[in-house]
Formats: sequence, C-alpha cells, structure tokens
Amino acid sequence: MPLHDEPRRASILHAIGGHDNGWREPDARPRLDEEGRIADFVHVDRRIRQGVWPRGVRRLEEDPWAAALVAHHAATVYGRFRGDPEWSEFFASMESSRDAHVGAARGRPDELAHDYTYLRLGDLISLTFCTGWEEKQSYGDWHVDLREGGRVVVDPCSLETTELPIAVEAVELPAGPFESRGALLAALAAAPRVELQGVVGPPTAAR
Repeated sequence: MPLHDEPRRASILHAIGGHDNGWREPDARPRLDEEGRIADFVHVDRRIRQGVWPRGVRRLEEDPWAAALVAHHAATVYGRFRGDPEWSEFFASMESSRDAHVGAARGRPDELAHDYTYLRLGDLISLTFCTGWEEKQSYGDWHVDLREGGRVVVDPCSLETTELPIAVEAVELPAGPFESRGALLAALAAAPRVELQGVVGPPTAAR
C-alpha cells in the first residue's frame, strides 16, 4: 500500500526524518581512526554508536509510534552483532524501549513491522545517495541501487510521480589522512559547502 494511504503516515514520516537525530553530537565532534581518517558511522567506536540510539528515541517520545520505529531500526541495523556480549545490553534496551512505545501508541508488533519497511527504505535511499554505494541494497522484496547521474532506483517503486528530486547539503573535505583532530576541525571550518542533487525513481523512468 502506498505511504499516502497509511493510517500512521505522519508518524512514519516523522521517524524517517528524525531517525538519525542521535548522531548530532558525534557529528559535531568528529573523530579520527588510527590511520588519521575520519571515523564514520560504520567505524566509529562501538560505545558512540550504542549511545546514539537511546538519545534519538528519547527525542521522538512525544510521538511514540515514531519512537518505536526508530528503536526497532536500531535493533535491526546492528543485527550482525547479535550474540556479541558487548552488544547484548544494547539490544535488550532498544527492544524494551520499542515495546514500551508500541504499547503507548496502542499499536501491534505486526503493524510496526509493516510500517518499518518505509523507514528502512528511506534509510537505504539516503545512505545509497549520500555515500555513493555501488552495491545494490535490499530489504525484504525491495532493492535500492545508485545509477549514473545520482539517480537512486527503488524496485518495486510506488511513487506517485515518475521521479522525486532529492538534495543534501554537505561539506567537501580532502580524503585525508589528517595529522590530528585539530587539523580535521580546521579543514572542516574551511571546507566549501556543496549541495548534492539527484532523483529517486523506479527502474525505468517514463519519457
């Protein structure tokens, strides 16, 4: 069913738009890895990654369904760490938070799983576009991949329009490595601001 027909559409969009809000603090104070390169969201210290999501969920608590979706997202995207003792407390906390917010929203787990598809696809579209991932990403029956010219293809796609324009503000940094965190912060302060532009659409655009 298209998103515009979903009964909890507003909360789904709230979750999509705010699911990464817990990264504000780490993004404001970027760190370097042992080789002097920026420690991105995949490689930054485990404790920082684990701290992002409880903070992000708390910021959405006035909309419990959105908060539940983001807590479920956190427990889903780090699934590769299940069984790792250093992650067990994180999963228990996120799943407890998710279940509490589902109850507060008077929803059901199956409804959450249904609505989560939209959040996961929104996340994959954003990551594919912003990182330039060349490998096709999948969730359930959906696939997301980047084509020439910044065109992100979603298959199957139920957009009401043929293509949806997207744009992201960014800063343009050298690849590094940087001699120190101070050098990185200086480069950030001097970096030019740019806008990445593209479109999201189905595999074959109407002409």
